Amino acid sequence: MKAFLYGVALQWKLDLRNKGILVTYYFVPLLFFLFIGTIFTSINPLAKDTLIQSMTIFAITMGAFLGTPIPLVELYSGDIRKAYQVGGIPLWTGAVNNFISAFVHLFISSLIIYVIAPLAFDAKVPENPYQYFGFLAIFLITCISIGGLLGLFVKSVSKLTMYSQILFLPSLMLSGIMFPADMLPKALEYAGYIFPATWALKILTSPNPEFLWFLPIILIFVATLTLGIYKLARIYRD
Repeated sequence: MKAFLYGVALQWKLDLRNKGILVTYYFVPLLFFLFIGTIFTSINPLAKDTLIQSMTIFAITMGAFLGTPIPLVELYSGDIRKAYQVGGIPLWTGAVNNFISAFVHLFISSLIIYVIAPLAFDAKVPENPYQYFGFLAIFLITCISIGGLLGLFVKSVSKLTMYSQILFLPSLMLSGIMFPADMLPKALEYAGYIFPATWALKILTSPNPEFLWFLPIILIFVATLTLGIYKLARIYRD
């Protein structure tokens, strides 16, 4: 257990030294939040009601899809993997350490938005913080699992950027966090339902979310977890 906790702490420190990860976990999402928050609240005062939720979903989606996979590509497609094997370190620990580190980083980013938004933009704070952060954790875990799956299957950072953008941009444009999804053509509105961000916005902005809204997120998590375990088993055999 001590060795495992040391691995998590080490991954945390490595992420803090990785400029690419810090940009996707903190710098760009928080800068976007300040910029868009200023615009949205100036144009439409009602945007204050959902500003915390929408900007948090953006930050988590960006960090999970664009930042989380990077350490895994570097680990499983490079010399670090050989070092793990020579040292007798189970390869699955790299994925788990990265998952925990990403969760902590993105949760901190979410907390920053939660604290600053009411002070800077008079944004409405969720009525039930415990419920809000509980539901947020479910969304966060699901997004990180998707990012982790990208890191396991993609073998180069250049290709990773392309695949990550394919997931991130539709999540941004079709989920309703930038503008109401019902303004889109029906085909695009329905396409948005395949992304966790769409369901997260419905859940986090509703005082009484329906249980059925959680099913797509849970199914996505189970599917990514299953594929991730399968891929790790293949890596062990290679």
